[in-house]
Amino acid sequence: MATLTIWKFHSADGADEAARTLESLAKSKLITVHDAAVVSWPEARKKPKVRQLHNLVGRGALTGAFWGMLVGLLFLAPLVGAAVGAATGAASGGLADIGIDDDLIREIRERVTPGTSALFVLTTDAVLDKVQDAFAGPDRPELLFTNLSPAQEQALREVFADD
Repeated sequence: MATLTIWKFHSADGADEAARTLESLAKSKLITVHDAAVVSWPEARKKPKVRQLHNLVGRGALTGAFWGMLVGLLFLAPLVGAAVGAATGAASGGLADIGIDDDLIREIRERVTPGTSALFVLTTDAVLDKVQDAFAGPDRPELLFTNLSPAQEQALREVFADD
């Protein structure tokens, strides 16, 4: 089963750096990246910049439409207003099926702010100890979401916890 995770970084370029690390890990066969997107939000910008990471994946498992819908709900829907309220409600209802509910959308909106970034990634076959080593350092990401079981999520949080 593929794992969807959403990671927050405390700098606007942290998710881009993590994407480069993931690319290296994927080339070394230490993780399989099926799809990924980076949201970066420099301090001076009014809204975040989003890009799908085509260089990490051959053919997107979720496609750009999924990432566009998800990121749109997270960062653009509050700006659009009631005109697209029904469409937004229908889209967010579909995301609830994979565990992305209104509370999580609200949490991500509150936590991914100017000066931060986020990495949305769908993976399998991670060699966790090697992945942990690759992400070692002072600017460890914060796990905002995973579709793993509670026990698996706790193990993942422990792998990336501060020492």
